[in-house]
Amino acid sequence: MSQFVQSLHEVFDRMGRIEARRMFGGHGLYHDGRMFGLVANDTLYLKADDQTLDGFQRRGLPAFGYERDGKRMEMSYRQAPEEIFEDREEALRWGRMAWEAAMRSGAVPKRVRAAAAKSAKSAKTGPKTTTKTSAKTAGTTKSTKSTKAAKSPAAKKSGKR
Repeated sequence: MSQFVQSLHEVFDRMGRIEARRMFGGHGLYHDGRMFGLVANDTLYLKADDQTLDGFQRRGLPAFGYERDGKRMEMSYRQAPEEIFEDREEALRWGRMAWEAAMRSGAVPKRVRAAAAKSAKSAKTGPKTTTKTSAKTAGTTKSTKSTKAAKSPAAKKSGKR
């Protein structure tokens, strides 16, 4: 991790805990699980959206972009203004704007997506059902079903099985 990336913890210290994660040769900056900034070639870019884009454009701050198949692809991250590196109040203001833009984007953090997918899968399949077969009676088979839901504390309290 570069010294520049390490220094961003101090720059954004008033936001609370931030985390820098390696990605695609750079770093993503995260606060409360949401990526609000990225670092490429020791340049900080902050998340922008329709509500914040004008502030970046008025200052002439360029978008982060890269080349793909001979075309320039631009992302919704804009170069951070220089004053945030000297003024902690400005760093807090711009950092919050970027974090709020990330929240509005609707991009759900990976670990939240994974937990939601797991929950949806178990809701879709329902409780596991097993069939027990007993051959105790002569020539007939008796089948009983049990479910995990029936054994839950809520089911026991309500008296339902």
